[in-house]
Amino acid sequence: MEKHIIDEAKRCLQCRKPKCKEGCPVKTPINEIINLLLTGKINDAGEMLFKNNPLSVICGLICPQERFCEGNCILIKKANPIQISSIEHYISDYYLNRLKFDVPKNKCKKIAIIGSGPSGITVAFMLVERGYEITIFEAEEKIGGILQYGIPDYRLPKYILEKLKEILIKFGVKIRPNTLIGPVISIDDLFRDGYKAIFIGTGVWSPKPLRIKGESFGNVHYAINYLKNPDVFNLGNKVCVIGAGNVAMDVARTALRKGVNEVYIMYRRSEDDIPATTYEIEYAKIDGVKFEFFKTPVEIVEEGIKYICTQKVKLEDGKEDIVNIEGSEDIFECDSIIIAVSQNPRSNIVSNTKGIDINKFGLIITDENGRTTKDGVFASGDVVTGARTVVEAVHYSKKACDAIEEYIADKCSVEK
Repeated sequence: MEKHIIDEAKRCLQCRKPKCKEGCPVKTPINEIINLLLTGKINDAGEMLFKNNPLSVICGLICPQERFCEGNCILIKKANPIQISSIEHYISDYYLNRLKFDVPKNKCKKIAIIGSGPSGITVAFMLVERGYEITIFEAEEKIGGILQYGIPDYRLPKYILEKLKEILIKFGVKIRPNTLIGPVISIDDLFRDGYKAIFIGTGVWSPKPLRIKGESFGNVHYAINYLKNPDVFNLGNKVCVIGAGNVAMDVARTALRKGVNEVYIMYRRSEDDIPATTYEIEYAKIDGVKFEFFKTPVEIVEEGIKYICTQKVKLEDGKEDIVNIEGSEDIFECDSIIIAVSQNPRSNIVSNTKGIDINKFGLIITDENGRTTKDGVFASGDVVTGARTVVEAVHYSKKACDAIEEYIADKCSVEK
């Protein structure tokens, strides 16, 4: 492993204007980090990575690098790009065992973080280092949010999340598990108890239904629910996953690992249109996942899924669209169906709080720096943008951290 990392690092051209850095949502200084690694300064490289992105150890494993850093590596024009992901994870995993910083405490800087997913963890790390007193409220028993309950172990080993939890506690962050904010403890209760600012990073946990007949049958499940605890599901021998994003790939590959004999992904468009990353598609094929393209589900029946075939057509403006082919209805037989067509946020906070505006999808409305429409309440991540990547959640959460710090500074100066 170490030899592979060194060999990859030595391939770096140390570009003056590194496109890999520009392609990264959090502008990770990849060339600088690689240079530090190769000159024996791995701790400095780890510190640089962590300060820029507290979840770099995770992003190195699950980030869609083909879209970001590696996809912009200049070497991709003539050869394979540098495996930046492997280098990033190696350095970050090494550094986490040595991470240390002094944490000054200021009682005027008491902040509540609701949700311990990518956004919540990012904000907790960045603000505790700046001296804020942090309490995380997590609805589940373990921290991580989508990282814990939505990404399979084979992609993200859960010991990493336990390590991050231990570090947070070591630095004085308080964590309240199994605590749902909204119905019992409200946003107003948090302000009453002395929290100067509140950050919401609760993600998107409500499955988006297809709204077709038969969706309530006992052999129909939603992806986000399945991934949370796949061992409790009895899927039978043949499963069809509806949808073709990264979540659908995770579901399909997990089902095969849990003993399902045949897993198919049904998608209404072509393979070229699949929203999942190329790597995820390739791994799914290697694992044995099969694909059914140009099929749109119209009803769920006892035997499986009734679908209609589709095709691409050219519109007058030159764009393409998908249309149904009349008379092409048929039934795809299967034992279970898993719907993986996106998620929406839960409403437990906004339905119990006045002043937090949401859009038509139920997502919290914020400005570009994470300020919600309620004074002192900030938000970022999937609950604001909809389902996106971890590194994008980190990017927006860093902006929210700066906005929170500015707000607290103003508030504390007034109170003094």
